[in-house]
Amino acid sequence: MGRDKALLEIPAGGWFLSRLAITFGRAGCRRVIAVVGPGAMERVAAAAARDRLGLELVLNPDPARGQLSSLQIALAALSGDAPRAVLVCPVDQPLVAEETVRRVLEGWMRTGAPIVRPARGERHGHPVLFDARILPELAAADLAAGARPVVHAHAHESLDVETDDPGAFEDIDTPEDYQRVFGRPISASTASAPPPARTPTDRMRTGRRLRRR
Repeated sequence: MGRDKALLEIPAGGWFLSRLAITFGRAGCRRVIAVVGPGAMERVAAAAARDRLGLELVLNPDPARGQLSSLQIALAALSGDAPRAVLVCPVDQPLVAEETVRRVLEGWMRTGAPIVRPARGERHGHPVLFDARILPELAAADLAAGARPVVHAHAHESLDVETDDPGAFEDIDTPEDYQRVFGRPISASTASAPPPARTPTDRMRTGRRLRRR
């Protein structure tokens, strides 16, 4: 992307990481952890503090090792908490709906499946839920291979949750993706000063002001 994905503006309000943090918190996740690279940590921390997001930031000193390295760092941060399950979502999929997160959680609570994923036909999306019993496998997995071998090893007992939520499948990896999804180019100022996150209360107040006019 050429800039910090976590800080990219969402035209309807907020920024990529703020949208995910708010979505996961409202869906019922007790802890929300964001794994951030060293080049972005200061800016992300400042924006998160400004918006009072209530998420935890942990550092991945070498993100070039791949996505699994960030997941393993998050699992290490959770090691003293003994979570029953962990939900994982990359920051370049910020538009996943709260209802999708809730449905993934409900599917896991109903079945106890080791892995639960949104699905649309043969396509799988995010967030992916990993039950506690396979977290040690992820923590010990080979960085070069990523999480895929663990996912494949449990495919026969995993649960797919069908959804038509486009945000569960929409990767925004490049400036071209951003323009396609949002209908406008990335703002030049987005990487350094993302707009404040907007809550439903903010939107309600805006609507009231407009109606009074």
